[in-house]
Amino acid sequence: MTIQLTPAQQAILAHAHQHTEGKIAWFPENIKGGARQKVIDGLFKRALITCDGKDWFVAAESYEALGVPRKAPVSAQAIDEVIEAATAAKPRTRDNSKQAQVIAMLKRPEGATIEQICEATQWQAHYADVLVMPTCVGNPACVAESVAMKSA
Repeated sequence: MTIQLTPAQQAILAHAHQHTEGKIAWFPENIKGGARQKVIDGLFKRALITCDGKDWFVAAESYEALGVPRKAPVSAQAIDEVIEAATAAKPRTRDNSKQAQVIAMLKRPEGATIEQICEATQWQAHYADVLVMPTCVGNPACVAESVAMKSA
C-alpha cells in the first residue's frame, strides 16, 4: 500500500530527508501559522513523523512514502574518529618550498631579517615584509604590539 502525500507534505519530508538529517525544520513559504500546525498534525496522525519532545523528525514510514532509503544514524564513535583525524592532521607544506624556508628561518633563536628572507627566497623586500606583517590590523592589542616592536 502506497501512502499518498500532498505536495506540501512531500516537500517538507523531502527537505528534512535531504538537508536536516530528518529533522522537520523547513516549510514552504505559502504555509504559515496555523497551516503549519495542521500539516504537522496530519503527518503525526498518519505516523509519518515523530517528536522527541521539542523537535519533529521523519519516521520510517515517511521514507517508504518518499521511496527513499532511510539514512543510517552516525555513531558517536564515528564522529570522534573524524574529529581525531582532523586534529591529528598536520598543516600541508612542502619541505623544499620558499614558505618552509621562511618558517624555518623565523623559528631560529635569532630569527631572520627581511634582508635575509629576501636573499634566501629571491623575493623583493616589499613582498617579504608583507608576509611577516601582523594581519590583525583592527585589533588594538595587535596595534599596540606593532607600535612596541617599532620603538624597540
